[in-house]
Amino acid sequence: MDRRPIGVFDSGLGGLTAVKELEQVLPRESVVYFGDNGRVPYGSRSREIIRGYARQDMDFLMKKGVKAVLAACGTVSSVAADIGGTLPVPYFDVVSPTARAAAAATRTGRIGVIGTSVTVASGSYEKALRAADPSLAIFPRACPLFVPLVESGFISPEDPVVSLTVERYLAPLREQGVDTLILGCTHYPILRAAIGAVMGPGVVLIDSGREAALALAGRLAELDLLAPEDNPRQADYFVTDNPEGFREVAELFLGHSIESGLRRVTVE
Repeated sequence: MDRRPIGVFDSGLGGLTAVKELEQVLPRESVVYFGDNGRVPYGSRSREIIRGYARQDMDFLMKKGVKAVLAACGTVSSVAADIGGTLPVPYFDVVSPTARAAAAATRTGRIGVIGTSVTVASGSYEKALRAADPSLAIFPRACPLFVPLVESGFISPEDPVVSLTVERYLAPLREQGVDTLILGCTHYPILRAAIGAVMGPGVVLIDSGREAALALAGRLAELDLLAPEDNPRQADYFVTDNPEGFREVAELFLGHSIESGLRRVTVE
């Protein structure tokens, strides 16, 4: 048993999709969340810059005494997994568990993948899906405006800015007849209602934050690193810019207050 917190990081708000799932599957676990909203989005930056940011983010969490690190960011998961592998605690990313879930869910073998420009260009999800089932037909699509929408609080499917943007990006995937869609950036599940409205009820949406949280929970159990039942759960949130804007969207999404545990920090 281990009372130390789980460390979760992302470029901004998106990793909260994983935190929300962790609250459900591991309700006793404490969490330290780091959202680098001062440098969001990661997905439009160079590979070298992203890897540098990822190293700083992981170092920050390690200084908080975490027992595991979850890179709740599709972009970091796609280009910096080797850095996570050097940590002295278990490291998890979103790509492999999400790909396995999608391969298991598809009925027709036609899977769409949406993510940031860097994630899609890396081919990380395609490689993981091919490893699970070489016969799959995979249709990747970069959706670079989704992260700025979420970070700016534009998340309602009734908002015309949201609905028109989602339709513009996802119409080609709908026309390809995919029956499963990987939300390959942890920001994207926050737009789940709008994405589902465009894709239709016959398309299964695979939430990368949920799949990563489930994989982490299973592995911590295997390693006997779960917190004891009497653990007083605590959640601390750290951001690099505009904590008020982060708090408003985060509380709307999580469904509870985070004000007392939210602080702005500098990592550079």
